[in-house]
Amino acid sequence: MDTDRIRNDFPVLQRIIKNKPLRYMDSACMSLKPRQVIDAVVEYYENFPACAGRSVHRLSHEVEEARRKAREDIKEFIGAKKLEEVVYTRNTTEGLNLVTNSLQVNQGDVVLTTDREHNSSLVTCQLLAARKKVEHRIVKSNPDSTFNIEAFKDALTPKVRLVSFVWTSNLDGYSLPAKEIIEVAHDNGSLVLLDAAQTAPHHEIDVAKLGVDFLAFSGHKMLGPTGTGVVYIKEEHYDVLDPFIVGGETVEWSTFQDHKFLDPPEKYEAGLQNYAGEIGLAAAIRYLKSIGLKKVEKHEQELNQLVHNGFSQINGVTIIGIRDPRLRGGITSFNIEGVMYHDVALIMNRNYNLMLRSGQHCVHSWFNASGIEGSVRASLYLYNTRDEVETLIEAAEEISKLD
Repeated sequence: MDTDRIRNDFPVLQRIIKNKPLRYMDSACMSLKPRQVIDAVVEYYENFPACAGRSVHRLSHEVEEARRKAREDIKEFIGAKKLEEVVYTRNTTEGLNLVTNSLQVNQGDVVLTTDREHNSSLVTCQLLAARKKVEHRIVKSNPDSTFNIEAFKDALTPKVRLVSFVWTSNLDGYSLPAKEIIEVAHDNGSLVLLDAAQTAPHHEIDVAKLGVDFLAFSGHKMLGPTGTGVVYIKEEHYDVLDPFIVGGETVEWSTFQDHKFLDPPEKYEAGLQNYAGEIGLAAAIRYLKSIGLKKVEKHEQELNQLVHNGFSQINGVTIIGIRDPRLRGGITSFNIEGVMYHDVALIMNRNYNLMLRSGQHCVHSWFNASGIEGSVRASLYLYNTRDEVETLIEAAEEISKLD
């Protein structure tokens, strides 16, 4: 993969701060944006900044057509069968909330999550359990932090209505065996919702081959604009999801006494949408496809192996979660003995222009259960280089020597 050429597409990577290049390793939180995405967003605001679908004039038609083409790009990107299965959201959080809160459940039903869920899934299921009087159960991982398929099978009962799992963890980049999970859940008669926020930017997805019922991801983690996302809803499940937010664009007609909802996807896309963002997300998808997600995945794994090799030689550096770098994608969470994780991130930023995340990464439950206060997280993407990784290792080694 031609990383130098790729880096030239990202304006922010041309910045020099205190005579040092900007070294960005926080893509699991927010990816950088290539010029192609920025230009697509600007094109909307400069050439047809109008509402889609609500008017009959030229600009409105141009927006509607751009949105349709964007939805087509997304449909092909995830392997959906129909355009109507692609619902625009603001982010993964909204997608998870839409499905979990819209799903028709009965008192006594069960919702399963793992022990490494992002708060967007965990807390949503906790609130659902309290509000609808369903039971929320957690499937614990193996001691080595890998997925425990036997514990999952044991947790399945006829009452399990929904299996809501994070596909790829933002804690350590570990991916669950999604296809096996879906097959086992379906054999039990349960529906499956996958949080693909950390999967879509890095791995090829084919929802039809997976057979997944619902899948959510964000645009801002995969080179797209902020405030963009998608939830895939398998066509056959439209009748089990009630509208989550209602109002403009969701309704075909209304009287003072009654109303009729539009068909999906509009049924789930209330209010004026982020047109520029949707168009920008499609541009991001086209950009990733031009590079090739298999190449992106291979590049990240190679860099992550270098991080692992380097950290393994430094006394006092501990990798959090999954230890095997072949299972971690582009994410490494770590701590340095004797130095607070926030301080590690601050020193790396100040002295090396290395930009990492520190804290509990919205997986507070896992950290609290593990008795770990937090960690530093280096998350790599297609624009990161070997030189940057070497700088990260050098910085960790220097910090490990601090008294």
